[in-house]
Amino acid sequence: MNTDVIDELVRDWAKERPELDASSMNVVGRLLRLGQLLSVSATEALKAHGLAYTDFDILATLRRKGRPYSLTPSALRASVLLTSGAMTNALDRLERIGFVVRTASAVDRRSRLITLTKQGRQLIDTAVIDRFQEADGWVSALSGAQRQQLIDLLRLLGKQE
Repeated sequence: MNTDVIDELVRDWAKERPELDASSMNVVGRLLRLGQLLSVSATEALKAHGLAYTDFDILATLRRKGRPYSLTPSALRASVLLTSGAMTNALDRLERIGFVVRTASAVDRRSRLITLTKQGRQLIDTAVIDRFQEADGWVSALSGAQRQQLIDLLRLLGKQE
């Protein structure tokens, strides 16, 4: 059986503090470690497109919402889970390089819309293919049933927020 750093962590705590149940750390530690690995992998996959993951997330959210590829900043921020400051910086950068534009909302003149440009759409339509392939590589060893089981389990854990 292959062991890893999380197995070592659990084994060490069992030896040093046997009264503590380290089984939750066995799960959470693996999730944290996997999160780090997934983040590095996604960043590498997006480098070829000149995108940071935050930029990709914003462009992909606008694209997946469909025509007219526009959202308010608050709707966009809720979907990509960025702080207000991080969102503003990312949008400034994406607007500066021509991937999004900010326009006044026709519905509420006090509100602005963030809209994907044609150039931004072309970029995200290419980058998303590589991102999906990269993600598929991580779960390719799982059967369809195993993937669904993992989705269900992660959803259950995520409801604890």
